[in-house]
Amino acid sequence: MPDITLYFLQASRSIRTAWQLEEMGLDYKVEFSERENGKAPQQFKDDSGDALGKFPLLKDGDLTVGESGAIAEYLCEHYDTSNKLLPKDSATRVKCQRWIHASEATYALHALAILYTRWFGADNPSAAEKIEQGMSVNVCKDMDFLENELAKSGGKFLVGDSVTVADCMMLFSAQFILARQLGVQGKKWEKINQWIKDCENTESYKRAVEKTGHAL
Repeated sequence: MPDITLYFLQASRSIRTAWQLEEMGLDYKVEFSERENGKAPQQFKDDSGDALGKFPLLKDGDLTVGESGAIAEYLCEHYDTSNKLLPKDSATRVKCQRWIHASEATYALHALAILYTRWFGADNPSAAEKIEQGMSVNVCKDMDFLENELAKSGGKFLVGDSVTVADCMMLFSAQFILARQLGVQGKKWEKINQWIKDCENTESYKRAVEKTGHAL
């Protein structure tokens, strides 16, 4: 059996990894920390042993894996022997891989740019608002794309009627954008909202939240 420890920072991407571990039925230990002044406590960073001190962080025996996307791929490659979360079928596999990377390189990137504008543009709110309006175009396009792909999936989840690594990675990004209203410009996406509910209602996601204490 694997000797897995998940370093879990509250209100972070760490829930992605916990959900994936639960979906795969893998045993794991949780090292949990709340934030202090919005940041990971220095002691928690030091205890993790990772130079960047970013979370989630996964330790599997003597191996340390950082970055949620890299962790997702590592777990699939080493423990998903039935290809449940990352199917073998090339077309489906490529779709899942796209979502793994889009969750950060597209969705989080565009959303965080707006969040940082709000944080660091507080002394000039009119300029910050104008910048946010410009950057909101990307977020709305991203969410429109997600909405359209859900319409084509043929099931409740991103690539069909069962959870894949695509859902594990993308859920937090969509939740975060909508919870913080980052660039959504008052728009609503019916299928995204239903998909979020369906993901949150899976037994594996509920277990992940209960075990880690995650709260967005």
